[in-house]
Amino acid sequence: MTYVRDDVKNLLGMLAAMEGPQMHEVDPETGRQMYLQTGAVAERPAPADVTTANLEIPGPAGVIKARSYRPANAAADGTTIVFFHGGGWVIGDLDTHNSLVAEIAHLTGFNAVAVDYRLAPEAPWPAAVDDALAAARWVATSPASLGFKVSRLIFAGDSAGGNLSAISARALRKELPVAAQWLIYPATDMTSDTGSMADFADGYLLTAASMAWFGDHYSAEITHELASPILSADWSDLPPALVFTCGLDPLRDQGRAYAAKLAAAGTRLIFREAAGQIHGSAQLRGALPSAQADLEGQVADLKALLT
Repeated sequence: MTYVRDDVKNLLGMLAAMEGPQMHEVDPETGRQMYLQTGAVAERPAPADVTTANLEIPGPAGVIKARSYRPANAAADGTTIVFFHGGGWVIGDLDTHNSLVAEIAHLTGFNAVAVDYRLAPEAPWPAAVDDALAAARWVATSPASLGFKVSRLIFAGDSAGGNLSAISARALRKELPVAAQWLIYPATDMTSDTGSMADFADGYLLTAASMAWFGDHYSAEITHELASPILSADWSDLPPALVFTCGLDPLRDQGRAYAAKLAAAGTRLIFREAAGQIHGSAQLRGALPSAQADLEGQVADLKALLT
């Protein structure tokens, strides 16, 4: 029998009882509003001791919106998290992930910059990748604009943001001071449709149909390493990695497989899996108290990885 945590079971039951279309049944703009509304009712408030500022970063196709987060207990060493939000490269923005990034800054004591990269289908692949790389380069070289020291970077993100974090860590590892990559239930293989993708295809929040909808809009060359980083040929000298997966997630096996390849390549790695947990839980911590504990565990792992 599949293990489901009690708080997850309650949330899934509530969602199943609600009427309305599924993500893959609507247009992207409607999907974006649905995503924002879910967080409004299921997420925790942002911690009050984190100061935010909206930013504009020069990008390859114009301004990239971003937001900085400065916790009251910010470390003086200049460690900075560059965060890429999830949402299948189609939905999500600075507001859908505001509370999560603020909580990460609060728990880690690191300054953070969240990046509002271009979304598909208006800007299909590789626009999101191009914006992620441009934003990372800007953060690394713009401490005066940010108002705080930047000495080393941690690329972090959930789902599609985990994909962009893995890609950024690979692409920039010899160019920028990348201290770590923190991949939260990452999408690493756009060619995958078996294993957990089939086992948890429906009924666990993220569905296989929604993943197909995201993929159709993103229009990536799915075997390219800038879409599916697990298919990369070069696994040498990658930054230390924290990979977090959820037991009830269609993307679970992609995260497991990516972690296994990192380990086989000799990359310093901490792998954590939350049994009985669903995809997207990091943004549902108001409805899922156990997800807050999962996040706190990841932060402890990250601190260990950096020592």
